[in-house]
Amino acid sequence: MTSLTRGLMYGAAAGAAGTTVLDTVSYCDMALRGRPASSTPEVTVRRLSQKLHVPIPGEGEKQDNRVAGLGPLTGYAAGLGMGALLGVARAAGWRPALATHYAVAAAGALVGTNGPMTVLRVTDPRTWSLVDWVSDIVPHLAYAVVTVAVVERMMPTTGRQGG
Repeated sequence: MTSLTRGLMYGAAAGAAGTTVLDTVSYCDMALRGRPASSTPEVTVRRLSQKLHVPIPGEGEKQDNRVAGLGPLTGYAAGLGMGALLGVARAAGWRPALATHYAVAAAGALVGTNGPMTVLRVTDPRTWSLVDWVSDIVPHLAYAVVTVAVVERMMPTTGRQGG
């Protein structure tokens, strides 16, 4: 297996671990505050389907169930994808300072999840309250901590570059 392929695989595994933690933190927040699940992933799937002219099969409840399954999968795709990018970058020689590594992982995960929703006008982060921002950022920071830790553990190296 080539170094970049190994980086891709290890990074995706790290992203899976990070995504698990992100979901766990989000579900704990829902349980503690009694807040509902977000409908934005499902709305995003429907808007993406419309924009790409790719219909979601089925009608009524059957289609709704498919959308309910596809919505969370978009988050998994973003989390695994960001992890894979971090792994490939590391395999290619990128050795940032730890704080930079965390910041890039968190920002990448935020953009990977919120970017499509913003572009598709499902949400507008400019209108979010402080509580909304904290509810979104905290799980993504947890994602970053775990994803970076796993990438670094699976792909140990010596020496770091400055930030």
